[in-house]
Amino acid sequence: MINKQWCLWISLVAVLISGCASNETIIDPVPSRITMVTSGDLGMISEHAKTFSWHPTMFTVHSANKIDDAELVRHMRQSITKIMNAKGYHYVSADQSPSLILGFGMALESEISDKEIMKRAGLVAGLSTKGVDDDYEKGSVLVALFNPNSIQPVWKVLAQGFTDTDRPVEDREQRFDKLTSMMLNSIPNHVM
Repeated sequence: MINKQWCLWISLVAVLISGCASNETIIDPVPSRITMVTSGDLGMISEHAKTFSWHPTMFTVHSANKIDDAELVRHMRQSITKIMNAKGYHYVSADQSPSLILGFGMALESEISDKEIMKRAGLVAGLSTKGVDDDYEKGSVLVALFNPNSIQPVWKVLAQGFTDTDRPVEDREQRFDKLTSMMLNSIPNHVM
């Protein structure tokens, strides 16, 4: 009988303690919904691939001068380079025979609709803007990988999320790096 009472007492104390615990809810001021879609076959990339370069023309930004386009291109290149280096790849110039060619594009919904993205990229992530404050705008980011002698990408990923276009680019770099890291997560690590 004492064992039953003891177990009951411990159970009651556990319930009371957990009932008194408070959970602080932190509301992210920026909507954190992200959708992502990929197409292609990363198996088409040589297992010996260890270098990459930038696509000569695929580095587009459509922002209607709301943000600094050149700064976004610089940051995107920096972010991709950081991720690719962590995976064991290193950047080389186009004349050094890279194993992979990377291209990217970024757009705000006010500049390019999902329908236009589908037409241009062949992908649409379909992020809903329902219930999102007007302070934020849907942004789309596309990254494509090419074999050096191919005009069509062997793999591409499109992600959509929300951005506060009134904030300086530098204030958004951490979120941007996180998104780019998620997008490139499935690229295989190069074994050195």
